[in-house]
Amino acid sequence: MQKIIKVISFIAVCSLSFASLAQTPSPAQIEQFKKLPESQQRSLAQSMGVDYNMIKAQLSGGSNAGTSGDSPKTTEFQPRSSQSDPNTLSVEEQELLNGDENSNDGLKPFGYDIFANQPSTFAPNTDLAIPEGYMLGPGDKISIQIFGKENQDYEIPVNREGQIVLPVLGPFTVTGLSFTEFKDFLTNQIKAKMIGVNVVVGMASLRTMRIFILGEAYKPGSYSLSSLSTVTQAIFAAGGINDIGSLRKIHLKRMGKTVSTLDLYDLLINGDSSNDTQLQSGDVVFVESIGETIRIDGEVRRPAIYELIEGDTFASTLKMAGGLLPSAYAKSTLVERFNKSQSRYVINVDLRSTDNLNDLVAGGDSVHVKKTAEMFEKSITIIGAVTRPGKYQWNETLKITDLLPNVDSHILNYADLSYSLIIRQIDVAKNIEVHQFSLSKAISDPSSADNLVLKPKDKILIFSNVSKLSEESLDLDMLAYTKEELYEKERNLAQVKYKNKLFWAKFGEENSKFNTNKDEADSLELLDQSIAQLSGGKVEEEIDVRKLSLFSRQRLLSPIIQKLKRQGASGKAIQLVEVDGEVKFPGVYPLAINGKIHDLVLAAGGIQESAYLTRAELTRNVIEKLQVEKRSINIDLGLALKGDQASNILLTSKDRLNIHKIPAWTENHVVELRGEFVFPGKYTIRRGETVADIVRKAGGYTKFAYPQGSVFTRVKLQELEQQNLFKLASDLRSEIASKSLTDSSAVVNYSDTQLLIKDLTNTKPVGRLVIDLPRIMQPDGPEVFLEGGDVLYLPTKKNSINVIGQVQVTSSHIYDASISATDYISLSGGMKKRADEERVYIVSANGSIKVLEEDDGWYSSGSQNDLKPGDTVVVPLDGEYMTNLTLWSTATNILYNTAIAVAAVNGL
Repeated sequence: MQKIIKVISFIAVCSLSFASLAQTPSPAQIEQFKKLPESQQRSLAQSMGVDYNMIKAQLSGGSNAGTSGDSPKTTEFQPRSSQSDPNTLSVEEQELLNGDENSNDGLKPFGYDIFANQPSTFAPNTDLAIPEGYMLGPGDKISIQIFGKENQDYEIPVNREGQIVLPVLGPFTVTGLSFTEFKDFLTNQIKAKMIGVNVVVGMASLRTMRIFILGEAYKPGSYSLSSLSTVTQAIFAAGGINDIGSLRKIHLKRMGKTVSTLDLYDLLINGDSSNDTQLQSGDVVFVESIGETIRIDGEVRRPAIYELIEGDTFASTLKMAGGLLPSAYAKSTLVERFNKSQSRYVINVDLRSTDNLNDLVAGGDSVHVKKTAEMFEKSITIIGAVTRPGKYQWNETLKITDLLPNVDSHILNYADLSYSLIIRQIDVAKNIEVHQFSLSKAISDPSSADNLVLKPKDKILIFSNVSKLSEESLDLDMLAYTKEELYEKERNLAQVKYKNKLFWAKFGEENSKFNTNKDEADSLELLDQSIAQLSGGKVEEEIDVRKLSLFSRQRLLSPIIQKLKRQGASGKAIQLVEVDGEVKFPGVYPLAINGKIHDLVLAAGGIQESAYLTRAELTRNVIEKLQVEKRSINIDLGLALKGDQASNILLTSKDRLNIHKIPAWTENHVVELRGEFVFPGKYTIRRGETVADIVRKAGGYTKFAYPQGSVFTRVKLQELEQQNLFKLASDLRSEIASKSLTDSSAVVNYSDTQLLIKDLTNTKPVGRLVIDLPRIMQPDGPEVFLEGGDVLYLPTKKNSINVIGQVQVTSSHIYDASISATDYISLSGGMKKRADEERVYIVSANGSIKVLEEDDGWYSSGSQNDLKPGDTVVVPLDGEYMTNLTLWSTATNILYNTAIAVAAVNGL
């Protein structure tokens, strides 16, 4: 309705503007007139009493296509962008005025673009070959060359009496002769009258003729064309056919009678030009308005809108559209049709039936040829770590080794040959069951039970031998991807995560999910570096772990597990089992048909080196008296893996196998000693070993060591510090927001706030544990037990004091026992305006902190505040200066202390 109102308003404005158009149309009025379609131009001109031809002349720059003047029209063309003048309507107006056409889902009327040209010059095209049957007439010009005894060149026109007058030889009548007959006749006449000469007769130029192109041509009017022109050439000369013109009803009228009717579909679709009649002077080419149309889309070769003529059937319509595609589902073609009350209704037509193909189509029909289903019949799908995944033909004797006969040529290097699955549909509801097999056994011994016979629609899953890194999974019906397609999904996922991280970093909404993995920002670059390996096809190349994860158990099994969960119902147990403990890939797995303990261990990638084989625990749900009871069954895992039937028991739904670790089993835990040790380096520790033990193992420390400044770092403390940093940033942001909302007088420096939050989240935690190494090394000293990944830094003796924080110049000074902390601050230029004078503190070389105490308004020089070599004086930021945020000074202190620890480590 809004579109109709806009159109009526637009026409009303144009109508008011054209009130004086018949007298003196202005350029602005002409521009408004151009914006209307031709049909509305004619109606508006008629209602206002304006000569439409005069307006058209001004629209075309003074050259009226409908005049009958002597200026010949063009036979040279230039393309136009659409069926209408591109300056006629704006895009918005075309959408308003042509709502029905724009609702055709992109379908265009067939054939109009072939003739979509308009004249560019006013000269007839005479550079055409002369057919031998061409009939000469007044206006043609004959070239005659005489050579031999005499040499003469003549260009003689055919006069109105149909004669040519040759000097000396006199007149010759040519009317009624074809060009071939005339050449023979004139040559014989000249040779008879002039002995000893040869004659060459040709056409110097062709006559032009005046014809009329009327009706729904793009530029209707009077045209001067070559005498060799046909109906189609006349249509080209007029710039083609307009939007409402017919391609199938083009009449050639001569002396008031219709000589022939041209159907351009015969020419465009069949290449038949037999009805393309040659024109004569005074002929009229009349283009009717378009008749009824039919639109056809879907699985046809040339979807478009086609014009109908009487007798058109579904067969002829399909021929117009180029026929059906192989993917067409012709059995149930959808046809929308109007009934007598002009309401739409739907019918289904079987285009495979001859009777239906011979049925007549109706004007306004909309034919949609549907696509066949994507499902494959009698095919096998191979998915995963193979060189050629995809669909394969099935036959009744087909086995696994028929499709995968060789490991080297058919299996990727990183494939898991011990655990593979067949996913099989068992009913029309597409419920599935799972069969497990060993690919290595099937290939090495084709007669073994692992070389299963395949059934139609089976899916074979070949896994990689690494775990998946991401959480995303695929739908079950979308698993048959190539490795390139799966890699593209992985790459897109990395892009999304990387963009998310950039977003939160920019707008300050921190989330540990995006920050705990410090390599996430580099994932896109890593994937880009290996894209050539995925698409290049050389399986011998080293494969990145991210590509290996494309076919991991977690990724490929996820849709299978979800499907099995959906299949579960009352009385139908969910066919899933679980394995945990000392296996390579613990987790939930599909319960294979006849699956046993050994099969579940293989599904989990096998046991770890630390697995306890004497006893494993199997937990099972047992339903008794309408109640579920958990029962534990002890399994001799070693015997089960060897195939002992008593131990290798059959699994049932929701069984859980827990494989224990060998008692007191420990992996090699390594700690590192750096700095001034006699034998620095990495050491393997025993359980319960202490810092003092490892220092003695390293031979103690050198005479240049400074034990009071030792730095001890631990991995677990790094992780804890990282979490605390994120929490602190979140709390700081919340407090800033709360302060801004509750205290109207609070002024928060947004740039400083964002800078501090960014510094907090980007700070790399050190994980420092403050220790007193000299005391630890004493016989009665405290015990600090070591953990894997611990690092002990022992610096060289230092003789300097550092001053950092809110001082004029951050600097270091030579240690002087007579100088206090206040003096060192003065030597660094004094405090800044934002410094917190009351909270100055000292970070000792070993990481402990001493807060300076005030004495009569100034800092005490007592023993508690005495400085030692390697200490750092920290002047913090005044939290009250920054709108009294309670977390502000805490945040700055963390940054300062982290910087001190990093400086101590880097100073080694």
